[in-house]
Amino acid sequence: MAQTASMEEFEALLNESFEMDTPQEGSVVKGKVIAIENGQAVIDVGYKMEGRVDLKEFANPGEEPDVKVGDEVEVYLRATENARGEAVLSREMARREEAWDRLEKAYANDERVEGAIFGRVKGGFTVDLGGAVAFLPGSQVDVRPVRDAGPLMGLKQPFQILKMDRRRGNIVVSRRAILEESRAEQRAEVIAKLKEGDVVDGVVKNITEYGAFVDLGGVDGLLHVTDMAWRRVNHPSEIVSIGETIKVQVIKINKETHRISLGLKQLQEDPWDLVAVKYPLGSVHKGRVTNITDYGAFVELEPGVEGLVHVSEMSWTKKNVHPGKIVSTSQEVDVMVLEIDPAKRRVSLGLKQTQRNPWEVFAEQFPPGTEVEGEVKNITEFGLFIGLPGDIDGMVHLSDLSWEERGEDAIQNYRKGDVVKAVVQEVDVEKERISLSIKAVGGDKFAEAVGGVKRGSVITVTVTAIEEGGIEVEYEGMKSFIRRSDLSRDRSEQRPERFSVGDKVDVRVTNVDPKTRRLGLSIKAREIAEEKEAVAQYGSSDSGASLGDILGAALKRDE
Repeated sequence: MAQTASMEEFEALLNESFEMDTPQEGSVVKGKVIAIENGQAVIDVGYKMEGRVDLKEFANPGEEPDVKVGDEVEVYLRATENARGEAVLSREMARREEAWDRLEKAYANDERVEGAIFGRVKGGFTVDLGGAVAFLPGSQVDVRPVRDAGPLMGLKQPFQILKMDRRRGNIVVSRRAILEESRAEQRAEVIAKLKEGDVVDGVVKNITEYGAFVDLGGVDGLLHVTDMAWRRVNHPSEIVSIGETIKVQVIKINKETHRISLGLKQLQEDPWDLVAVKYPLGSVHKGRVTNITDYGAFVELEPGVEGLVHVSEMSWTKKNVHPGKIVSTSQEVDVMVLEIDPAKRRVSLGLKQTQRNPWEVFAEQFPPGTEVEGEVKNITEFGLFIGLPGDIDGMVHLSDLSWEERGEDAIQNYRKGDVVKAVVQEVDVEKERISLSIKAVGGDKFAEAVGGVKRGSVITVTVTAIEEGGIEVEYEGMKSFIRRSDLSRDRSEQRPERFSVGDKVDVRVTNVDPKTRRLGLSIKAREIAEEKEAVAQYGSSDSGASLGDILGAALKRDE
């Protein structure tokens, strides 16, 4: 019994010894390099176990293997024996386990880790952290987008672990966080030395649509496009170029955000200091059109001094048109200074004021009564618009179209494009209006014909037509009509047929109407007037003398 017990104890002790000395599969063990052959290192891990590991597993990315005979190394025991009776070892897996332990501690303590970028993958890069492979997103490589990551490949540098999951084998790192922290310290140091108003040298690092970023020695400042020059700058590249060293003035420093605003034009003389002296009101200057908008055009008088020509000040005659139809960008034009506001840095300019008012010129060249010729530009319900010299229009009212026809009828005789003659009636320069008359061309025939005729005058007319209601007569080319009741004092003689075409008849003028251009005529009125005159001179009907006696005496006296 005693012998049996001692054998059991010996066996238990032997098994315990085996368990203590024999490494477990899936663990990291120490071994010794006993040989290097056929691109592999032969490693003795003890307990008469040897295994082979490819030399490449002893190399960091981009480097040569660092191992030699006699080196003690840690390896991962994947299996105690393979088909050839050798242990299955892995240096890479050992390094990974060791790295994960080290990285977990660094992640827990928010410490930086060292690694090297060795590959490119979708969305970023792979980083070797001393045995563990991490993912570096493209957005975390630098503070600004990196176009070429070549110079960073294989370079040992610090990284910050953003996230890690050992079970899934995922590690995400950032190089940008390290740079931002370093830059923040550097910015704080540089900003502490700067103050507003300082003039410093800087290097243009980047150019955008709205300005340029200038490196002031570890900290960037923004040189806005509006602070590059006193003149209008279309794009910052007109003033600066990447890599150029420039002298700038510190305009503003935000201590909280560490933002610095820079100025370049502040180091130059402000042209507005002399604007009032160089450009007095009413003076005319040559400028260049720099920009055209819906409400006008900007004209550069000199670099840094621009004025606005409002659309209402661009042309005397072209109303409600886009400024781009009057001037073009880069065109040189003559402008007049209308107003200056130094506080708002504004100059109001006039383009049309450099030319004479066409209505004034027309009034001088074509005073009222002058005959002009022009093309019918437009026809409206109240008259015609005629194109006149100076690119201006005059209006012929319906009432000034014809002497004979009504205006509504006379306007039907005209079409756009017709060339007509007219007489200037009135020119209103302030209201920019010109009144014309077509019917006045050749003079007023009615006025000329009846110029010496007035009511009560006796004139001789020629019978031109016999009608049932009276007779048509003509005087100096002007037609008139004598009604049947006015043909004689005696009712028996009021017969149109007693007259013949061509007869000469003395008539009395009863009315002169310039509007209807008609003379009121009457034979009856003439006879009554003659009777009254005879009675007044040769007797009275009360004395007993007959009218025949009185008229006979008057006729004899005349003879």
